[in-house]
Amino acid sequence: MAYIPRRRQSRSFGITIPGLGKLNKQKLGMYVGVGLVGMIIFGFVCAFGLFAWYGRDLPQPGKLSEARGSSTVFYDREGEIIYEMYKDKNRIPVEGDEIPEMLKQATVAIEDKRFYEHKGVSEFGILRAFFNNYVLGNPQGGSTITQQLIKNVLLSSERTLPRKIKEAILAFEVEKRYTKDEILTMYLNENPYGGSFWGVGSAARGYFNKDPKELTLVEAAILAGLPQSPSRYSPFIGEEGAWKVRATDVLRRMEEDEYITEDQEEAAVKQLDKVKFSSEQLSITAPHFIFYLRNQIEEEFGPAVLNQGIEVKTTLDLEMQKKAEKIIKDEIEDLEKYDVGNGALVALDPKNGEIISYVGSYDYNNEAYGKFDVVSQGNRQPGSTLKPIEYATAFEKGYTPATVLMDVETTFPNQGGDDYVPKNYDGKYHGPTQIRFALGNSFNVPAVKMLAMIGLRDFLQQSYDMGLTSLEPTQENIDNLGLSASLGGGETTLLELVSAYSVFANEGTKTEIQGILEIKDHNGKSIYKKKKPVEKEVLSPEISFLISHILSDNNARVATFGTGSYLQVPGKTVAVKTGTTDDKKDNWAVGYTNGITLGVWVGNNDGQVMNPAIASGATGASPIWHNFMVELLKKYDDGIMEKPDDVEAVTIDAYLGGLPKDGNPTRSEYFIKGTEPTDISPYYKTFDGKEYIVINETDPISTDGKNRWQEAIDAWAASQSDERFKNAGDKVKAESENISLSIKSPGNETTVNTNDVEVKVKISTDSTVKRVRFWINDEEKKTLETDSKDITEKFNLPDGKYTIKIQAWNDKDKSSDSSIKIGVNQPWN
Repeated sequence: MAYIPRRRQSRSFGITIPGLGKLNKQKLGMYVGVGLVGMIIFGFVCAFGLFAWYGRDLPQPGKLSEARGSSTVFYDREGEIIYEMYKDKNRIPVEGDEIPEMLKQATVAIEDKRFYEHKGVSEFGILRAFFNNYVLGNPQGGSTITQQLIKNVLLSSERTLPRKIKEAILAFEVEKRYTKDEILTMYLNENPYGGSFWGVGSAARGYFNKDPKELTLVEAAILAGLPQSPSRYSPFIGEEGAWKVRATDVLRRMEEDEYITEDQEEAAVKQLDKVKFSSEQLSITAPHFIFYLRNQIEEEFGPAVLNQGIEVKTTLDLEMQKKAEKIIKDEIEDLEKYDVGNGALVALDPKNGEIISYVGSYDYNNEAYGKFDVVSQGNRQPGSTLKPIEYATAFEKGYTPATVLMDVETTFPNQGGDDYVPKNYDGKYHGPTQIRFALGNSFNVPAVKMLAMIGLRDFLQQSYDMGLTSLEPTQENIDNLGLSASLGGGETTLLELVSAYSVFANEGTKTEIQGILEIKDHNGKSIYKKKKPVEKEVLSPEISFLISHILSDNNARVATFGTGSYLQVPGKTVAVKTGTTDDKKDNWAVGYTNGITLGVWVGNNDGQVMNPAIASGATGASPIWHNFMVELLKKYDDGIMEKPDDVEAVTIDAYLGGLPKDGNPTRSEYFIKGTEPTDISPYYKTFDGKEYIVINETDPISTDGKNRWQEAIDAWAASQSDERFKNAGDKVKAESENISLSIKSPGNETTVNTNDVEVKVKISTDSTVKRVRFWINDEEKKTLETDSKDITEKFNLPDGKYTIKIQAWNDKDKSSDSSIKIGVNQPWN
């Protein structure tokens, strides 16, 4: 028998599925394929059904050729009309052959590069928008020119799936009915181009006083860039210089798509600096406020929503707005001799953040200055208006309005690479100065010292928390600003600065800025309603009260401003602070009451210096602030916040701030409980039966061991006629090696209503702290090996009566101690 080779048995791979037995590989593939086909068919059926459902009662694409649009009306808070936009539709329809090819190319390049290839909807654009919106978190549209045309004319701008589906259906239909050139022509006639300009015919006339066919390449690029965000890019009402950046992008895209050569692109970009626009005259109340809101509405709902006709009820008080515009215009025109070119103001309700008045520039139609919105776009140096925030930060660290700082000529080395020797506004130095008067009179040396003592980072953090976003405590800001930040070395906008001052007026609570109360569509349906504002406590009520009381104390600013400045309103209680930069480029007045916060700026948009004779409190921003505050207080409440229970008045030594001494003059001062003085000022010394005044300050920024602060104090003391400052000799030097200690909280002979007792200690010494020891009822509780001069420790104590004693040593082996008596959840005695 012939040999028959044995057939190799194939190995079977299968899957066992309950009820079906074992499936081999071929059958499994068949089932999967059938399943996939089924899913695809099911998906097509669902998509067809979805499109059929949303395709019901769609507008007719034929209406695209009809000019359409309703007016958008802005109302004030009482329902009075401020401005009606597009009422008469500033539109000049243009035929396709009258539109230059370069404008069409520029539009396609920047808006929809595949316009001539797709059938109305760009699959790539949809995927790109999805990826940017939901993966990268960068909002971006994926609409084609055809879809944008439909959105502008036939549909609303709401961002919903049904609307996008309708838009896609209509896009396919429109592409069937019209040629690409017809679609592009309609699009160019239906686009918003900023202000009241609708369509390229109106825009070409409005911006360049030309017909579209006369436009140059540069002008065409400028117009093509506007529709994406007309309020932002418009040369008349947009952000300064934004149109130029956008036009540069358009030219780059045209070169990339080979509509122009690289040489043409480079030549056109150079010509952007030479472009001259027509002079636009606009008769409108609160123009910058309207365009500020319009920009917000465009960002939220898209630019086309304004053409569809909406009603916007704003927070503006039209009566006050008209008075503000007249006051600021009259004053700026009167300031011509001081080389002042522009002015701006904004008033907020501090309780809810609502904008009451808003003047972005004194004359909107002024060719040199008018179009720029200083209120929200002008980043300027705020000068001394930042000092209240600095001292508020100091109060959080235990300093008080009675803390003494030496106002003497002092050198602060290596500030921005140079030595910094700040001067005061009046050109004088004032010796020992308590914070109340340092802030009220806006003395500069104490402010710089205090910033060095509290730390730049903490000051910037407090400023940022109060709403000054440009002063975020980044390392870059810390490196760039240095101690000049205490005198307004950074930059901020008037709107943010007024919002920050509203924190003081609102008892330490920051409230979100709001300009819109309600928006209704053209059918009267509400599409937006103001919600309860976002609130956050960023400062304690106690500190807010201390700052407000100082800023409303006319006696505290007499040395600098006199008794009759514009910073007081007769018969009213108002808190106010001025600011002027050293180079006289910016002049400010910002103040508030319980009912209103008002800020005013004057200067020049181009940063040109004003006449050095301009003086805070007498000229510039202060008269505008005063005159408008007088009008506001006829309608809004005056006064500052009520004194919190944890703030008390104490009689103190009027000169050095401790408890009254002998027959020295006294005054009353407010303190947060636990920070009030418990003894006479430590600056009073007695040697051999003779009294001296020995003031010591430590230089916290010295890097070479030199105490420049003390050197400046010693030089000042030697020049004084008061013998108490002189001739202490070696005894004073020996005293400088000593150490003193004070317990800042709890207060002596007080009741603490918690078992977790927080003890705050402040140590003063020219030497280095070495050791701190705590005793409670004569039992040693804790020893710290530390060089810190500000110490906070927490002890858990049962209800009862306690004596807390603290002792500190420095590296000269000098020591000091202090003790207090308290009750925990019961009276101390």
